[in-house]
Amino acid sequence: MYFSDHGVPHFHAEHGGSSASISIDSLDTLEGNLHPATRRLVLQWASLHQDELREAWARRSRHEHPGRIPPLE
Repeated sequence: MYFSDHGVPHFHAEHGGSSASISIDSLDTLEGNLHPATRRLVLQWASLHQDELREAWARRSRHEHPGRIPPLE
Protein backbone atom coordinates (compact mmCIF):
# COMPACT_ATOMS: atom_id res chain seq x y z
CA MET A 1 0.00 0.00 0.00
CA TYR A 2 1.14 3.50 -0.73
CA PHE A 3 0.16 6.58 1.27
CA SER A 4 -0.87 8.39 -1.92
CA ASP A 5 -3.19 5.56 -3.05
CA HIS A 6 -6.83 6.34 -3.61
CA GLY A 7 -9.80 4.57 -5.12
CA VAL A 8 -11.07 1.21 -3.95
CA PRO A 9 -9.12 -0.43 -1.12
CA HIS A 10 -6.29 -2.40 -2.72
CA PHE A 11 -2.75 -3.60 -2.29
CA HIS A 12 0.19 -3.97 -4.63
CA ALA A 13 2.02 -7.21 -5.38
CA GLU A 14 5.34 -7.41 -7.20
CA HIS A 15 7.39 -10.41 -8.29
CA GLY A 16 9.90 -11.13 -11.02
CA GLY A 17 9.50 -7.77 -12.73
CA SER A 18 5.69 -8.02 -12.82
CA SER A 19 3.27 -6.13 -10.63
CA ALA A 20 -0.44 -5.86 -9.99
CA SER A 21 -2.93 -3.91 -7.89
CA ILE A 22 -5.47 -6.20 -6.24
CA SER A 23 -8.80 -5.28 -4.65
CA ILE A 24 -8.90 -6.14 -0.95
CA ASP A 25 -12.63 -6.91 -0.99
CA SER A 26 -13.06 -8.88 -4.21
CA LEU A 27 -9.43 -10.01 -4.72
CA ASP A 28 -9.84 -9.05 -8.39
CA THR A 29 -6.82 -7.71 -10.25
CA LEU A 30 -7.46 -4.01 -10.81
CA GLU A 31 -4.33 -3.26 -12.82
CA GLY A 32 -1.24 -5.08 -13.97
CA ASN A 33 -0.51 -8.75 -14.38
CA LEU A 34 1.25 -11.48 -12.41
CA HIS A 35 2.40 -14.90 -13.55
CA PRO A 36 -0.47 -17.35 -12.85
CA ALA A 37 1.49 -19.27 -10.18
CA THR A 38 2.46 -16.02 -8.46
CA ARG A 39 -1.11 -14.74 -8.65
CA ARG A 40 -2.38 -17.95 -6.99
CA LEU A 41 0.07 -17.52 -4.10
CA VAL A 42 -0.77 -13.83 -3.70
CA LEU A 43 -4.51 -14.56 -3.64
CA GLN A 44 -4.01 -17.40 -1.17
CA TRP A 45 -2.08 -15.02 1.11
CA ALA A 46 -4.64 -12.22 0.65
CA SER A 47 -7.60 -14.47 1.44
CA LEU A 48 -5.92 -15.46 4.73
CA HIS A 49 -5.25 -11.82 5.63
CA GLN A 50 -8.23 -9.94 4.18
CA ASP A 51 -9.28 -8.47 7.54
CA GLU A 52 -5.71 -7.35 8.24
CA LEU A 53 -5.51 -5.80 4.77
CA ARG A 54 -8.73 -3.87 5.45
CA GLU A 55 -7.31 -2.62 8.75
CA ALA A 56 -4.04 -1.64 7.04
CA TRP A 57 -5.99 0.32 4.41
CA ALA A 58 -7.93 2.13 7.16
CA ARG A 59 -4.69 3.05 8.95
CA ARG A 60 -3.15 4.22 5.66
CA SER A 61 -6.24 6.36 5.04
CA ARG A 62 -5.58 8.06 8.39
CA HIS A 63 -1.98 8.70 7.27
CA GLU A 64 -0.69 6.11 9.72
CA HIS A 65 1.81 3.38 8.89
CA PRO A 66 -0.22 0.45 7.51
CA GLY A 67 1.79 -2.07 9.54
CA ARG A 68 3.18 -5.42 8.48
CA ILE A 69 1.32 -8.58 7.56
CA PRO A 70 3.16 -11.90 7.80
CA PRO A 71 4.13 -13.66 4.57
CA LEU A 72 2.60 -16.89 3.32
CA GLU A 73 4.23 -19.87 4.99
